[in-house]
Amino acid sequence: MKVLCSAVLGIEAIVVFLASLVASTNGSVASQGTAIGLGAGLALVLVASIGVVRRACEPPRPYGLWWGSAMQVVVVAIGLWVPAMFIVGGIFAVLWIVSVRNGGRVDAMRRASQPE
Repeated sequence: MKVLCSAVLGIEAIVVFLASLVASTNGSVASQGTAIGLGAGLALVLVASIGVVRRACEPPRPYGLWWGSAMQVVVVAIGLWVPAMFIVGGIFAVLWIVSVRNGGRVDAMRRASQPE
């Protein structure tokens, strides 16, 4: 779970930052500086979320999954300012759900393949 969820958040951070650059130049938002600042800030929060997910996504501390899910809601909500982000955020939300569901198997396979 840690590997897949972290990968989704990392790629999502890159896409959010690039989307903020596009939003700042195509007139989706009023201020270029605000768009770039908010996009860069959210990208940094997403990168920091990788650490939260890697350290706290398994019982007894599953709050990493809740945090990652909250980040998906935030990215989809950006669609209120940049409508294309509804689609991009929706794609990442689906990827997040798939990562949470299948990530445990990937982690188990990684542990099994590592020599002791």
